Amino acid sequence: MKTEFEIIQPDAGSSFRLLHHQVVADTFKWHYHYHPEYEIVCVFDGDGRRHVGNHLSNYTGGDLVLIGANLPHGGFGYGSVGTHEEVVIQFREDFLGENFLNKPEMEHIRKLFDRSKQGLSFYGETKQFLSEKMKKLPNLSQFERLIELLHILQTLANSTEYLALNAVDIRYNFSQKDQVRLEKIYKYVEENYSQNIDIQIVANICNLTIPAFCNYFKKNLNQTFTDFTNEYRINQACKMFLQGLEITDICFRCGFNNVSYFGRVFKQIKGINPSQFKRTYG
Repeated sequence: MKTEFEIIQPDAGSSFRLLHHQVVADTFKWHYHYHPEYEIVCVFDGDGRRHVGNHLSNYTGGDLVLIGANLPHGGFGYGSVGTHEEVVIQFREDFLGENFLNKPEMEHIRKLFDRSKQGLSFYGETKQFLSEKMKKLPNLSQFERLIELLHILQTLANSTEYLALNAVDIRYNFSQKDQVRLEKIYKYVEENYSQNIDIQIVANICNLTIPAFCNYFKKNLNQTFTDFTNEYRINQACKMFLQGLEITDICFRCGFNNVSYFGRVFKQIKGINPSQFKRTYG
């Protein structure tokens, strides 16, 4: 998976960035990226796909998601049909000053930011109420947007209508040396996932022995290299299902040599077997 670092600048005269997209959905590309800013994504109506961390699923009737700092994610317009409209707010933890979050009034928002490490999808009355508020944001002044953002954050912080999209904290928090090394690993997996991957070659890329490489990878990504490779392969398989390909063909295209093993790994990662996924999303 090629994960790109995205540089974000606040809007002129503002402490955060507000984006309003209203385009034909198929112009969106599958851009998997990360940044130190928190991000609120509100999709108005419509269906599509969300990819946050290791979580890949479809949404219907719009979406409202809070993405934590450095949590990789893809564009929410990918896979949608017709016109796609969304408002996105991007802001750093200290967007109102270094000590602002330490104020007693911010206690619930501090806890919200901590939960957002997993990616949070909101539903029900929370989603409906905030969708209406966020739809009005582009027409407000900079000051009014700021007041509304605080209100939005407090509403999210007090809501119980949410689902955590990832079971563990998988944010990026790497040094430059680690980032370069991991990009080499990702590139190798991206280019070779359809065939047998020799862990010795990957270890050589990192100038490490196999045991040292395995320990390094597990320490930095909280999962084994085998689990990472399988997750990448299964995410590629999901894309192929959405393109209408058959299970056996997808199995071998994704580097699995056994359909039964492919099915077990798929269910372990996605929670349903390939046949169920194909019937639901294919």
